[in-house]
Amino acid sequence: MMSDENWKQRAQSSMVNAFGDPLACMVRGEGTHLYDSTGKRYLDFLGGIAVNSLGHAHPVFVDAVASQATVLGHISNFFVSPPQVELAERLLRLSGAENGGKVFFTNSGTEAVEAGLKLARLHANKYGKTKIIALEGAFHGRSMGALSLTSKAKYRDPFAPMLPGVIHIPATLDALEDTFDDDVAALFVEPIQGEAGVQQLPEGFLERARQLTDSHSALLIFDEVQTGAGRTGSWFAWQLEGVKPDALTAAKGLAGGFPIGALVVFSSCADLFYPGSHGTTFGGNPLATHTANEVLSYIESEGILANVKAQGEALRNGIMALESSSVKEVRGEGLLLGVELNEPVAPVVAKRAFDKGLIINAPSDRVIRLAPPLIISDDDVQEFLELFTLALEEPS
Repeated sequence: MMSDENWKQRAQSSMVNAFGDPLACMVRGEGTHLYDSTGKRYLDFLGGIAVNSLGHAHPVFVDAVASQATVLGHISNFFVSPPQVELAERLLRLSGAENGGKVFFTNSGTEAVEAGLKLARLHANKYGKTKIIALEGAFHGRSMGALSLTSKAKYRDPFAPMLPGVIHIPATLDALEDTFDDDVAALFVEPIQGEAGVQQLPEGFLERARQLTDSHSALLIFDEVQTGAGRTGSWFAWQLEGVKPDALTAAKGLAGGFPIGALVVFSSCADLFYPGSHGTTFGGNPLATHTANEVLSYIESEGILANVKAQGEALRNGIMALESSSVKEVRGEGLLLGVELNEPVAPVVAKRAFDKGLIINAPSDRVIRLAPPLIISDDDVQEFLELFTLALEEPS
């Protein structure tokens, strides 16, 4: 087996450096653990950034990919396939959009956001509106359209100018009230802002957003790429508060690691798209949609959402019970949690954890993000708490 350092050198010499130096070369996964090219074992509490719903090499995932690959992989969107239609119907049911809703399949969350942005523009052009609102702290992707909705200057500035007509406002009720008028075409919202440090919106924000978009004939579009597919203990985070959007984006955990995304359009605006208004080469192919069907079916039939709630609560309680002065609070829902530290040392803690065999990440200087597989067990939670304690306590 080639040494880990040789893999790093080969990657650095052959791949664009858009991600920084690789931490390791991973060669195998099993359940909630990963193994690098040196044989070192890691507890994966990032889950491919909220992607690996069933962990690594789960039999349901493996069987789904293998069985469909022997039947039909790709056909183009001149046709439909049974897995594609079945998944569309499943997503409409799970998302609460079954009464007149429609689905557009993509390959990623960013592409799903691009489709949502096109939906917003179709609505804007139909009614003569010009503004699209997104929130400060938002992350919606890095393609040019999605990047226009993303607020972080570090990501945006090198590629300016952005798409015109997009404005960012603080995630406050006052800012929402002050900004809304009849010129607003759409409001894009992450129910929980993952890249901002697992930040939850103020109480009543989504409800007021629904009222304002209704009264000004604007669309309310939820970015559920990170919060969807059961990550919060509900199929979609909007269901936690009962505020239904006009459309939502989903991806990441839908197929447990196989690339797929979707824009789910609810009945009020499902017919804005028309033939030729959008397209995709690979989106919705039989291999991806069959895998997503099997993963979501397993989550639904095996009571995985109950596990998400129970283990999320166990993690929250366990972290707050640690005898450490480093932890300020734990926020989030289900198995999307942010651990805020009292000092701006989160990247250091994440590196210490990795060295000890725990994969987590620091989306900000003070926050550790946890997004483990939805199938984690009591033993996984205990192993996490032991390793995380060591990472917190190690002297700087």
